[in-house]
Amino acid sequence: MSHAKADSAESLVAVARAVKVRGLKGEIVSELLTDFPERFEGLEQLVALSPGGERKIVKLEGYWFHQQRIVLKFVGFDSVEAAKTLIGCEFAVPEADRVLLPEDYFYHWELEGCSVKTVVGSEIGNVREVMRTGGAELLVIKDNTGKDHLVPMVASMIVEIDISRKSIVIDPPEGLLEL
Repeated sequence: MSHAKADSAESLVAVARAVKVRGLKGEIVSELLTDFPERFEGLEQLVALSPGGERKIVKLEGYWFHQQRIVLKFVGFDSVEAAKTLIGCEFAVPEADRVLLPEDYFYHWELEGCSVKTVVGSEIGNVREVMRTGGAELLVIKDNTGKDHLVPMVASMIVEIDISRKSIVIDPPEGLLEL
């Protein structure tokens, strides 16, 4: 790994996770964590985030896609032993370098933690996660009692999302929040 360290205060967006070593030259098979695999084109370095939280910059020597995964080759990781030190790491880019989305589209991590209230001002709770179920996405909202509420991410129910204020306004049909 490079001696340069990634700023530990800098927000990161994970794009891949090291799964296993491939071959004898330090190649690493990684799970894609991005909906934009083309983002690797022109990338020169990534931040390796170890399971223990240590961040280090790694220089990308090459990559290619193989069976729904990406194989990464980093400068200085030229053996199986060296590559094994990266297994379990997430590879990330600074949040400022994320792929910009069209207006009214959001990354799941941007929605997590947002406070949710109804159009009449009733506090529901905070988004715990965004769940994918087939073709649908659901906001999982944890209320102050610890109960989860599932709200479909559809235009008829999601009235407003303000990422800068970390708030979401919903208009749920009668009975949805009682389920």
